[in-house]
Formats: sequence, structure tokens, C-alpha cells
Amino acid sequence: MIIDFHTHAFPDKIAEKALKKIEAMGGIKPKFDGTIKGLLESMDSAGITTSVVLSIATKVSQFESILQWAGSINSERIIAFPSVHPDDEKVVERIFEIKNAGFKGLKMHPYFQDFIIDEEKMFPIYEAIEKAQLILVMHSGYDFAYERIDKAGPKRILKVIEKFPGLKFVATHLGGWEQWKDVEQFLVGKNLLIETSFSYDYLEKRKIEDIILTHNPDQILFGSDTPWADQKAAVEVLKKTEIPIEIKNKIFYQNAIRILGL
Repeated sequence: MIIDFHTHAFPDKIAEKALKKIEAMGGIKPKFDGTIKGLLESMDSAGITTSVVLSIATKVSQFESILQWAGSINSERIIAFPSVHPDDEKVVERIFEIKNAGFKGLKMHPYFQDFIIDEEKMFPIYEAIEKAQLILVMHSGYDFAYERIDKAGPKRILKVIEKFPGLKFVATHLGGWEQWKDVEQFLVGKNLLIETSFSYDYLEKRKIEDIILTHNPDQILFGSDTPWADQKAAVEVLKKTEIPIEIKNKIFYQNAIRILGL
């Protein structure tokens, strides 16, 4: 069993346009067509049982459409996480709407949504997510499509999790994309979930092993960030590491089952 905690897909009618826009920004070609059908085919090829599909509200006005679409794609194999925009005047209300609709978490992205994760305007949002006991998947580190400005680095993440110790915070990209030295200094061993996506092609296998083996094995999740990374390749990289099989099993599915309440 493998659960991919970090995937993206789009409604059929906008998938092609969305992929082309992001590809133009970052120069990375998608590995499938961005639809749920394409994701399921990718999952089958990679031997992945379940994927968490993360949406990002890049505009305040997108909340309702994302919420409705997320509800429509939930299935035995797809677990959808909607999104809120930090500039939404009703953002706290939206968080509880997500909770009451039965979703398990939500996604936020400081580059696509233009915020800094430890700025004070975010604190009421984190407080509401903590109170709602939702999982917050947060883009962490730099982003390949944007200038290297620190909006979500490990030191900022540390400030957030220390202020909100009950927040179910998932730091993506092995704790902080292209800020992995700071991950080792500030986040490894701390009380937060770290997810592995989009690190495999940018870090040596030994460094991936170092970060994983020095963090709490109960707080690591497998992720790919498909369609921007290949799910099958991500699975194979983790399988080939020198990480004990019992920890691999926790990363591939056991931790996710517990966190998601499956």
C-alpha cells in the first residue's frame, strides 16, 4: 500500500490551460494531463493506492468552485483537500465550512497566494485550522517557478509550529525546497509532519536519508508533487534508499493512515 500525500489535478475543462500556465512559469513539463483520469492512470502505473489531491485558491473568488469540485472527486482512491485564500474576509468561516463538509485538510501556498507564513495576518487562520483539527499542507521552502525570496523557509515554519503547537502542519518538499540545510538545523526532530515530494531530483540519496533518519519516523509522509514529478520514479527512489523497511512502511502508508484517520 502506498499513499501519495502530495498530488495535483484540475477539472477537465481547465486542466490543459492550468498546466500550460504553470509550465511556462517554471519550465517543468507535467508528467500527465492534469485530470483525475490521468492521475489514476499514473497511480496505477506507480502502484499507488490513494492520492491526496491538493487544490490552491489563487483568488478569493475560487473558494466555492474548488470546494464543490473537491467534493465531487472524493472517492476510495482520491482524498481531496480544498483551499482558502488568506485575503478572504471570510477566511475563518471558510475553514469551518471545509471542516463541516467532511474534508480532512486544506492546502495553502505562500508564493501562489502571496503571503509570508509567519506574518501576523496568518495567525487567526492557523488558530482556526488548529481549532477545527484540520490538516494544513503548506508549501515549504522556495518554489521553482518564483524568485528565491524566503516566504516559507524552515525558520519561519519553526515560528509557526511553536506558536501553534496543536496545528497539524505538513511541511512539503522534505521540509523546505532548496532550503534543506536550514531544515536540518531548525526542523528535524521538531513536532511537525514532513512530506517528501519534489526532493528526489534535487538532493543526493544520502542527504534524503539523513533528513528522514534524523526526524521522527512517525512524522514523515510520502509525496510526489505529480504532475510536476513522476509518481513511479518517486516511489522507486524511496524504495532504493538505505532506510529500514519498517520506516519505509511508515512513510509509504502507515503514517498517512493515522493522520488521515483512515
